[in-house]
Amino acid sequence: MILDPNDLQIAERYKLLTGCIAPRPIAVVSTVSPAGEPNVAPFSFFAGIGSNPMTLMFCPANDLEGNEKDTLRNAKPTSEGGTGEFAVCVATSGIIKKVAVAAEPLPPGESEYELAELTPIPCESIKPPRVKESPVCFECETMQVIRTNPGAPAGGNVVMGRVRRVHIEDSLLNNRMHTDQDSLDLIGRMGGLSYCFTRERFDLRPGK
Repeated sequence: MILDPNDLQIAERYKLLTGCIAPRPIAVVSTVSPAGEPNVAPFSFFAGIGSNPMTLMFCPANDLEGNEKDTLRNAKPTSEGGTGEFAVCVATSGIIKKVAVAAEPLPPGESEYELAELTPIPCESIKPPRVKESPVCFECETMQVIRTNPGAPAGGNVVMGRVRRVHIEDSLLNNRMHTDQDSLDLIGRMGGLSYCFTRERFDLRPGK
């Protein structure tokens, strides 16, 4: 079958993207508002960009009325009214249920940290806190926001950040900067309400 996205409803396009682009890593993004109010939320449209400089991105969509969600409103550059900073923690099997709770929409000013029973602790180089329960955190300075459909319902936004600091539990990293994937035990996002473990893996060398 061949589908034209223009013939599909927004929800149908979303289902295709999340069902076919999987598994997806989960960014647990922490921000603060210009008034200093903390916010934390998960995003599975998330990836690294490059290592020189060390950069990553996550993609918070507009809400169904076309408004910016709290995370984007906070993380966008100061020139656009945001704070220009955010922290990305990783979602592991031990905290995934709490992370899922943090996705619940709350009015501005109410704490997702309290709702999800996650613990905010200070970062080193940025104002947003990081999630204590997560073993890895990237402190980021916002470089740019690319808006694919500004002001439109479910319009996409790409938030690009330069990593200023990395927090990682000592036991997860060896002297060659290799991460112990078994101990890290990341969770991936599939389509709908489905998630997956990353415990089953295989090595594959390039070539025949």
